[in-house]
Amino acid sequence: MDQCLHCRGLQRLCRFLLLQKFSSQSNFDRQMYHYGTFPEGFSWGISSSAYQIEGGWNADGKGPSIWDRFTQTTNTIPDNANGNVACDSYNRLNEDLYMLRALRVKSYRFSLSWSRIFPDGTRKSLNQKGVDYYNRLIDGLIAYNIEPMVTLYHWDLPEALQKVNGWESAEMIDIFNDYCDFCFATFGDRVKFWITINQPQTIAWSGYGLGNMPPNVVDPGYRPYIVAHNLIKAHAKAYHTYDDKYRQLQGGLISIALNADWFEPADVNVVREVVTADRAMQFQLGWFAHPIFKNGDYPDALKWQVGNKSEIQSLPQSRLPSFTEEEKNFIKGTADVFCVNHYTTRVVSYFTAALQPHSYESDRDMREAEEPDSPTTAIPNQKAVAWGLRRLLNWIKEEYGDPEIYITENGAAVEWDDFERVMFYKAYIDEALKANNLDGVRLRGYTATAFMDSFEWLYGYKFLFGLHHVDFTNPDRPRTPKYSAHYYYNIIKDNGFPLPDDEKMLHDCRQTGLVHHSFDTSSAQPLRLSTNCPSQNGCTDQVSLTLLSSNTQKVRWPAVWKY
Repeated sequence: MDQCLHCRGLQRLCRFLLLQKFSSQSNFDRQMYHYGTFPEGFSWGISSSAYQIEGGWNADGKGPSIWDRFTQTTNTIPDNANGNVACDSYNRLNEDLYMLRALRVKSYRFSLSWSRIFPDGTRKSLNQKGVDYYNRLIDGLIAYNIEPMVTLYHWDLPEALQKVNGWESAEMIDIFNDYCDFCFATFGDRVKFWITINQPQTIAWSGYGLGNMPPNVVDPGYRPYIVAHNLIKAHAKAYHTYDDKYRQLQGGLISIALNADWFEPADVNVVREVVTADRAMQFQLGWFAHPIFKNGDYPDALKWQVGNKSEIQSLPQSRLPSFTEEEKNFIKGTADVFCVNHYTTRVVSYFTAALQPHSYESDRDMREAEEPDSPTTAIPNQKAVAWGLRRLLNWIKEEYGDPEIYITENGAAVEWDDFERVMFYKAYIDEALKANNLDGVRLRGYTATAFMDSFEWLYGYKFLFGLHHVDFTNPDRPRTPKYSAHYYYNIIKDNGFPLPDDEKMLHDCRQTGLVHHSFDTSSAQPLRLSTNCPSQNGCTDQVSLTLLSSNTQKVRWPAVWKY
């Protein structure tokens, strides 16, 4: 049963208070550094994806993917780079395993190349050598007590399936399910953490709206919505296949990795700007998370915006497809944990966008800008805004019913100085720690991006995210740990940021009244807005929001003082 209008209104109020809680912070408050550790058993991981690192694009029977076709025929990628060899991980598996073991990560997130397992995308084309490669990788991880976190689809659709319309076709739902079924049966005795699809919003918008990523379809007003519709149903079907056939025996988790920026309102005291920021969250994250984690249907903001724009555009129906009641029930609840990829924060303000041409982007009615006071990274429009991560995690907590959360991608591309990447991880991981320790967010894992320098999609090898350097001019592709790898190793070893010895001395001084420069939340009591639905329609829901945690923790001076 969908929530009534009164409950939705109360939830909107909760989100508004959440924004006020954080947006009233001064820059000083934002930068307050928090010492503490994550819960025991916290999953520290690192990530990669098949096309970015494997190479061997046609080795041992592998079929071409849409990224193979695109990179080998386009001239839009710097230096005409491609993933034909990349890091050559297909031939250097032992080196990768050695590095992972040395880093002491608890999990390794990687993806399966669909066309390496099924060259034409279907089971009848099974390539055993591809299966053998992933068996060796998974077995090697298990031998080193590293949990495989396996993404089934990370953008590299078999080219043969694109020739029959790819994700635009509803037939892909069953085709994808059969591929997933095979993977569950083949690897599921050892893989206990599955991610069906990586960043479906990127697939839908960049692949079928902007058309700057494969399959390079430019149709911003229609096909992103159609493709997203099919991706959601494909994910749900794969989830149910695992749930019905494999979960009881294998005992794993299954989810979907959703990309989410944090959208900060230009002025938190202007209601229209706050509503715009919430709409931005719903158009990006809620597009997929609302059906899966809430009620099986798109968020109201998305349905209202696209439906009204379509009507004004004199279209016979909304450009946003609709789910049947049966489909809603099938989709709702099809994720065991919440997996989020996060890189940056944007500032949004209200703007009445043009009605023509039809576009997902203009459907949102907003302008985006960079956060002005944060450092840049090598990637355009991807500033390092660490405080946005804490706000995002709190928003997810309140919007989706306090799920267990895994950060499945977070990292920065820097051009020269790896010290900047270290500062990125220090600041972002500390914000995640605040969300967990101070705000009660149930954060269960963090995955750094990326394992090593690799093919960075539209940027080729120009901008690199790796914690390990790869010499792409050398055919042996030697790997070297960067400063950030050593730094991340120590965060894993310490399980966060325990109070250092010099700070313990200051802490002792505070006990005698000699020093007074920390904000202590140990005596703070949680302020929790909690109210029953005021409607008279029989709804018994209760909406609540925690505004302050009662955890006994300390927040310290700005992180920059400790650099």
